[in-house]
Amino acid sequence: MSNPLKPRSQTITDGRDRAPARSMLKAIGFNDDDLAKPIVGIANTWIETMPCNFNLRELAVKVKEGVRAAGGTPMEFNTIAISDGVTMGTEGMKASLVSRELIADSIELTSRGYLFDAVIALVACDKTIPGGAMALARLDIPSVLLYGGSILPGRFQGRDVTIQDVFEAVGRHAAGKMSDAELKQLEDVACPGAGACGGQYTANTMATVMETIGLSPIGSASVPAVDPSKADIGFEAGRIVMDALENDRRPHQILTRQAFENAIASVAATGGSTNAVLHLIAIARDAGIELTVDDFDEISERTPLLVDLKPGGQFVAADVHKAGGIQLIVKRLVEGGYCDGSQLTVTGQTLAEACSTAKESVGQKVIHALDDPIKSTGGLVILKGNLAPEGCVLKVAGHERNHHRGPARVFDREEAAMQAVTEGRVQSGDVVVVRYEGPAGGPGMREMLGVTAAIVGKGLGDNVALMTDGRFSGATRGLMVGHVAPEAARGGPIAALEEGDMIVFDIDKRRLDVELDDETMQQRLASWSKPEPRYTSGVYSKYAALVSSASQGAVTSAP
Repeated sequence: MSNPLKPRSQTITDGRDRAPARSMLKAIGFNDDDLAKPIVGIANTWIETMPCNFNLRELAVKVKEGVRAAGGTPMEFNTIAISDGVTMGTEGMKASLVSRELIADSIELTSRGYLFDAVIALVACDKTIPGGAMALARLDIPSVLLYGGSILPGRFQGRDVTIQDVFEAVGRHAAGKMSDAELKQLEDVACPGAGACGGQYTANTMATVMETIGLSPIGSASVPAVDPSKADIGFEAGRIVMDALENDRRPHQILTRQAFENAIASVAATGGSTNAVLHLIAIARDAGIELTVDDFDEISERTPLLVDLKPGGQFVAADVHKAGGIQLIVKRLVEGGYCDGSQLTVTGQTLAEACSTAKESVGQKVIHALDDPIKSTGGLVILKGNLAPEGCVLKVAGHERNHHRGPARVFDREEAAMQAVTEGRVQSGDVVVVRYEGPAGGPGMREMLGVTAAIVGKGLGDNVALMTDGRFSGATRGLMVGHVAPEAARGGPIAALEEGDMIVFDIDKRRLDVELDDETMQQRLASWSKPEPRYTSGVYSKYAALVSSASQGAVTSAP
């Protein structure tokens, strides 16, 4: 009699005709008892090129122990991972967003190939989290997504620091405000060990999203990577995925429209990364849920900013853990009516039930009370206008100005903009325009943290604005607008800009415009010619040909 908990893997492991497959699996240590049990794929994004995912080898050991203890047989496999922080400002950064698609595809492909009964995706750095979630949505088999955890903050001159401080220090150093010795000292201490970047940057934003949306167990994500209790969380994840298998609890039951709205609220309430817009739209597409950029503005407008986190605030992800964890944030949002607590989570509990046991640390100042918000509205704003007909995204988690008018300083490549900033050729009042860095134009939609951090470090963060068809790191702060769509490489209005054009940011009216009449814009675009592709073969060329607009999540899946 077939095992009902092996609805897929029995095709690989059971019966006379599968003797060759069993023989091959026995060669690497599996026995008949192992192969008679449900097979759980452990999708590990471990890689030895960054701190973010560096602890996932050890965490996988505990996860597999949990699966075995709950009656399953784990089979671990790896994906790739690209560090935004390591590759930032280089040609290598183009690989980052491309990697999201490859991570999703590889998890999906391996799981379909081996017919796993369930999957646990171990994720950490920026693109591994949405990549893992996209794959789980496509597979729609019992699944858990487990975050490896945040890095701890470093200490420099008596204060907590993160990688954001190092990027901004480059600008201060270029401006003569920091010595060689100080920059070296900061570089040496900012990243003290394993774990993803420590503020509410993209990794911790998406980790917050995954607990709130229900794919990750509540209480699992905010525990730092090096905390000894992370091992227990890994073991428990193995038990949870087996329980999901026994109860046939699948992502399509969890990833509802209401769950995505909950996720957007968690980004808004925590001052999270603009990259969440791209990633949630992409995950929603794979889950069969309609989601647009306008949803982010609407939900952010009605959600208060409650959590005081870098880059716009004071604290880091490890402080969230000390204060009460992501579960306390979610509890606040449910109690305030900003999240729908009736939504199902991976443990089988509703969101309200899962966060009900959250414990707030006495005197904590990280997660504000509902009657004491940092701001009455959330951290994400969507602008439209004659420069961004499909929209663009801005993070306003701090105390940014709501209006800026200035002349365009136009750059067709990130490196050119960075050189202009560090050499002092960008002046107060300017609008830095970085184009041809979109999904297809880059290709790969590079993040601009090097440029934006240099602007802040040079002391221009309060009086210079930036717009790009590329992306920003979650560590970016200031009046910086990304994801301008349509992008320049596909003839978007940003391609028509010329040096000195007057650009107006009006946050209150949700507008991004250039002071040109329609006729002038149309004449310029009519004379525009599409640039030659930067890559004519290989993965970048394929990605550029297939990728959608940023307003559609920059996905490459078939229409």
